[in-house]
Amino acid sequence: MRWPRLHTLRARLTAGLLVLLAVACAAVGGAAVLELNGFLTDRLDQQLADTGSAFAASLEHPDTDHDDHDGDERGDTRRQAAETLGVRIADGRVTNAAVVRQGDAPADVVTLEVDADDARALAAVPTDGQGHSVELTGLGDYRMRAWQGRDGDTLITGLPLEPVEAAVHRLEVVAGGVFGLALVGAGVAGALWVRWSLRSLSRIADTATRVSELPLASGTVALPARAPDTRPRSEEVDQVTTAFNRMLGHVEHALTQRQRSEERLRSFSADASHELRTPVASVRGHAELALLHPGPLPPEVSRALERIAAESARMGAMVDDLLLLARLDAGRPLEDEPVDLTRLVLDVVDDARATGPDHRWSLELPQEPVIVSGDRHRLHQLLANLTANARLHTPPGTAVTVGVRRDDDGTACLTVTDDGPGVPPALRDHLFDRFVHGDGPRGADGGGTGLGLSIVVAVAAAHGGSATVTGGPGTTTFTVRLPRRPPG
Repeated sequence: MRWPRLHTLRARLTAGLLVLLAVACAAVGGAAVLELNGFLTDRLDQQLADTGSAFAASLEHPDTDHDDHDGDERGDTRRQAAETLGVRIADGRVTNAAVVRQGDAPADVVTLEVDADDARALAAVPTDGQGHSVELTGLGDYRMRAWQGRDGDTLITGLPLEPVEAAVHRLEVVAGGVFGLALVGAGVAGALWVRWSLRSLSRIADTATRVSELPLASGTVALPARAPDTRPRSEEVDQVTTAFNRMLGHVEHALTQRQRSEERLRSFSADASHELRTPVASVRGHAELALLHPGPLPPEVSRALERIAAESARMGAMVDDLLLLARLDAGRPLEDEPVDLTRLVLDVVDDARATGPDHRWSLELPQEPVIVSGDRHRLHQLLANLTANARLHTPPGTAVTVGVRRDDDGTACLTVTDDGPGVPPALRDHLFDRFVHGDGPRGADGGGTGLGLSIVVAVAAAHGGSATVTGGPGTTTFTVRLPRRPPG
């Protein structure tokens, strides 16, 4: 049998209290039963001593007229209690055995037939002046005392133990009932007391639960109220409450510092991006203007101007991406209009076929349009970044499938799946971080900025959705889930 596990401190404390109380009740009850049994047995022994061997001695000469002895110890059976047993043993053999049934007249004395087992048990009673308990087949348990008779025989007088056993059993029943009720009452009262005593810890746990549910990773720094300071208090609860509140203070301070650092970084990124746009555009414009000079240019100068123009264009794209991320981080509102994702997928895949003709592009579209509410330009950029990622990170000839569908959970799902080499395991956990670059085909054409997938997850989050990657070598799927626009 498996006992149920006690999962809470309250349950363990209550169970421990009940176990201790049960042990105490068992000890008290056992001591009371043993004391009562010993007391009543001693009373029987005293009664046997007071009665003496008169009844047993009368069995030595059964024909004696009792009235002639004026009640001496040999024949006075009138002083014997009901169920008194008298036995005479001579030469190790029971010669006479009788029991007083109801009264004090000679007619109330009943002669007994003793079997061999009872005879051996009676013969084993020592004549030491002490009481001894003997179990007889026909009569039950008796307390007996033996005396040496006048004729060299042994005389035994016994009283039944049934009244003692009945009293002890009654005490056991009463004690068991009282202690059982006490345990039930103590269990209920103990559970309430423990619950009341631990309410401060419960409030600390509630506060910790509320803190654990806060989106701390997204920049939230306002923690809930500290654990309450309740009365009555204990030193242990005081220590836990104080330490917990101090910990919350440290956490809140650390989150505040982190938030300020992130805000400074975002501000720097936005300012730097904004300030770099003009000089980068100027460098690019001058390079292109120099390339348009009508006079002949040395080949090395022409090549240098082309590289300047290309890198200026790449830097301009990076600046634009950084500025977009800064705006998304700042939580600036996006456009909110109906966007047909089916039409968007068709346009993006047409562009992808033009820029990546060495890949095999295919579509998976539903019969009905999939409409969401959002910013058409940003969603177009999200999908264009996913197709560009598939083109840059897979070799020529790779099959890329772009799809959109409706899910039963009320979301629209965009997927881009390719059968390329997959995402390296070392990059999987950081794939959507900023400035993360993969190896392989990216380097062949200069690669990207490392911000494409960061923009994907930022745009998805700004629309209340998410972006994930699954699969491995041979099948890699990028999935973007967006809330569907409600009908009408």
